[in-house]
Amino acid sequence: MAETLPPDRNKSAGKNRGGKSGKVVDFRYKRPPQPDARANGRAKGNGADRPKPDLADIGAMKPASHGEAYAALDLGTNNCRLLIARPSGRDFTVIDAFSRVVKLGEGLATSGRLSDAAMDRTLAALNICADKLQRRNVRLARSVATEACRRAENGLEFIERVRRETGIALDIISAEEEARLAVLGCHILLEEGTGPAVIFDIGGGSTELVLVEAVGEGASRVPRILDWQSVPWGVVSLTDTVGRAEDSEAARVARFAQMRQMVADSFAPFASRVAGAAQHEDIRLLGTSGTVTTLASLYLELPSYDRKAVDGLIVPSGEMREISARLSVMTPYERSTLPCIGQDRADLVVAGCAILEAILDLWPARRLGVADRGIREGILRSIMAAERQSERSLKALQRQRGGQNNGRDAK
Repeated sequence: MAETLPPDRNKSAGKNRGGKSGKVVDFRYKRPPQPDARANGRAKGNGADRPKPDLADIGAMKPASHGEAYAALDLGTNNCRLLIARPSGRDFTVIDAFSRVVKLGEGLATSGRLSDAAMDRTLAALNICADKLQRRNVRLARSVATEACRRAENGLEFIERVRRETGIALDIISAEEEARLAVLGCHILLEEGTGPAVIFDIGGGSTELVLVEAVGEGASRVPRILDWQSVPWGVVSLTDTVGRAEDSEAARVARFAQMRQMVADSFAPFASRVAGAAQHEDIRLLGTSGTVTTLASLYLELPSYDRKAVDGLIVPSGEMREISARLSVMTPYERSTLPCIGQDRADLVVAGCAILEAILDLWPARRLGVADRGIREGILRSIMAAERQSERSLKALQRQRGGQNNGRDAK
């Protein structure tokens, strides 16, 4: 029987993977005892003098009490995202969230390094995250970094700087782990069907494609993963590699075609392996990324982004292709004036459209599911599942010891 989740063997995930993937840190953040010193450290603009939060030992997983929170931080190539939640039955309730475009991987495709400006932007966002973790009584947290830190020559140096200046211990996860967490975080939104499905995550520095088994009626378990691939093309890396020059409509059309071809070439091994599965009459497709949520917003003609309207939406694939085609020939200014795109996404959305088109070519599902959830939710579910398993094991051990003691008393 195939593994339920992709292994974490780090075959080609990048040379700068830090530490053991999957570690969970019990942060138990405490407020620094000297607020003046903390403020002075911020005023200097360099976190070297800022008091650090106290970090407890890794894996100190005590039974959770009511009101304690869990946190998941996802530092991607383009965005820094934090989610803080409390358990609610077998699910969770979000109590705080944070998201900021930091462009950590800006220029990485050409320089091979994280720039000083990008690292400073990211540290500013991570300092906000650290403050939220302190205030929310976070008990267990996992913080991960993905493609930008995997690929950058100075990725490990940056991870150490983050730990030193914010107290946040980032784990550079492999592409396998990234795919696993994305599936864990959004699989619940897969349409029911008799055929296989593809779940994809278009990131800033990479894109993950995962083939999963058919999802039966009322199924809630994580679907079994049949195949997967990660390619080093995301909205930032593809944009930086192809360039942003768009002097004429003909140039924009040519640039978009070049992007699609580069991505299709990288997807070719996966496309070949899943060609047979793609012939099934009832295939499904689910995407989690800023690209698909942005295009879904345009499909709905929303005046501003509305997660409740977008998360779980099902859109005809042909409609998404038409929106992609329109965006690809617009000028950056024209795209920036559209609701839900703005200046930050005006350049990057074209690369996202090219990646999406390549995915639709290899997996021609009639409809596309949209998920505004992914790695962070996958992390939270992993932490909480591990906690429940730990508590069950502890209770079983206590029952076993109780039975042994009763036996001795009877004698």
